[in-house]
Amino acid sequence: MSESGLPASWEVRHSNSKNLPYYFNPETKESRWEPPSGTDTEKLKNYMAVNHTPTARPDAAGQAEGKIRCSHLLVKHSGSRRPSSWREAEITRSKEEAIEILKGYEQRIQEGESLGDIAVSESDCSSARKKGDLGFFGHGEMQKEFEDAAFALEPGQVSSVVETASGVHLIQRYGPVIYTAIY
Repeated sequence: MSESGLPASWEVRHSNSKNLPYYFNPETKESRWEPPSGTDTEKLKNYMAVNHTPTARPDAAGQAEGKIRCSHLLVKHSGSRRPSSWREAEITRSKEEAIEILKGYEQRIQEGESLGDIAVSESDCSSARKKGDLGFFGHGEMQKEFEDAAFALEPGQVSSVVETASGVHLIQRYGPVIYTAIY
């Protein structure tokens, strides 16, 4: 049993499309909205209150942690943690094929199309209906590779291909880091 009260191998993650926490088991790749059986619910309530509240948490220097806003375009492949999407019930393309598709979208963006306009019809993420908009997020709320790439971008900049367990992405950052007060 972990400090969160979840059974071994389970962790809390944050869904940006629904702006809610969910439960994920990286060993089995299972994800769910409800806590898995065997959860200590009292311990989980306390953990969630401390670690998953909407107020900013201090960083290592004690400063309010900043949040950024991004959109993304996701192309899943057969090795993605959930190889299905709103577009396709079963995704069978290879990672290499997904990267080639994404590079085609990257070219279209460089030629003047917007990432959001392409994401509406082509992204394998449910955020497609919002032009790929993931809203604001801070450190520790996204997969590490995605977070590192997103925070490295300048406002308005679009990333090159970013690989995560979800698939391959193009990420576009909007505006400066936003800091919120801690109360």
